[in-house]
Amino acid sequence: MRSSSHVLPLSVLTLLLLSQVCSGIKWLALSHAPTSLHINQTQHCKLLPGMVSSQAQLCRSNLELMQTIIQAAREVKKTCQKTFADMRWNCSSIDIPSDSPKYRPDLERGTRESAFVYALSAATISHTIARACTSGDLRLCSCGPIPAEIPEPGYRWGGCGDNLHYGLIMGSKFSDAPMKMKRPGSHANKLMHLHNSEVGRQVLREALVMKCKCHGVSGSCSIRTCWRGLQDLREIAMDLKTKYLSATKVVHRPTGTRKQLVPKDIDIRPVRDNELVYLQSSPDFCAKNDKLGSIGTQDRQCNKTSLGSDSCDLMCCGRGYNPYSEKLVERCHCKYHWCCYVTCKKCERIVERYVCK
Repeated sequence: MRSSSHVLPLSVLTLLLLSQVCSGIKWLALSHAPTSLHINQTQHCKLLPGMVSSQAQLCRSNLELMQTIIQAAREVKKTCQKTFADMRWNCSSIDIPSDSPKYRPDLERGTRESAFVYALSAATISHTIARACTSGDLRLCSCGPIPAEIPEPGYRWGGCGDNLHYGLIMGSKFSDAPMKMKRPGSHANKLMHLHNSEVGRQVLREALVMKCKCHGVSGSCSIRTCWRGLQDLREIAMDLKTKYLSATKVVHRPTGTRKQLVPKDIDIRPVRDNELVYLQSSPDFCAKNDKLGSIGTQDRQCNKTSLGSDSCDLMCCGRGYNPYSEKLVERCHCKYHWCCYVTCKKCERIVERYVCK
């Protein structure tokens, strides 16, 4: 009889098998995997969702890396939904139910929403791997290399920098593999996804900044030990959101001896390496439309006093909104006692909320 540690739970098996027809970001379905799941046998790789041969090979030779990739899938889902919480499209389509055979059409079609998700996915998987190297969670890598340049007086290189180089290599190997396979499908979509994934990695490269820790008598900070570390993923996501808002619509047309993506309305210039691109216009996401992948904004919470995308006027698409009251219980009148604890009282207040009709 096989040991139970060799078998994935039935619920996970069902999810993975149903995910076979998903797009090149199908690995995000791993966000539903239970935290108790451990990929510790090579046969587990066969059960992961529709991996191409190079992904399966990467899994078999780097079993511990798959745990980091599962973590990255969870981070993509969480970060995307937080980043777009104030928008009509709130990235809900990334959270497919376990009984659904594929993602919603807004991620299957070449829209600016799919452009953002591919870019964020590529950045997140490399970010998560780079951080895992630093924390010691991956035995095949360690801290990032010490920078070659000589630091300024009062500064010295030390600490453990994030291993972005390893993260980019392994992350791109895994996430780009489906788009590089010779399989049926739109060549234009593959080019779009590869381009946007590289934009995500470019933003990640720019997010590698110098971080320092002070040393000295009485906090004088006479010397600083510094290393190269990545910014938090939420900051990278916000940079990509800015690119999402200014994304360029492209068409797939012959340029020279082959077809390439060129800007639809300004095709006198090539596509820039740092801009997100999309092939199809998005719906306004106001009303539910399963064909287009829109779940609508009915019952979404809105901000009556805001002038931004979360305002009741924009979020509710002119349909109006309904108020409701919510009771909040918060800590208040906190007092510090020597030494060393804090006591607080509980205060109640009524807050008025608004939801779209």
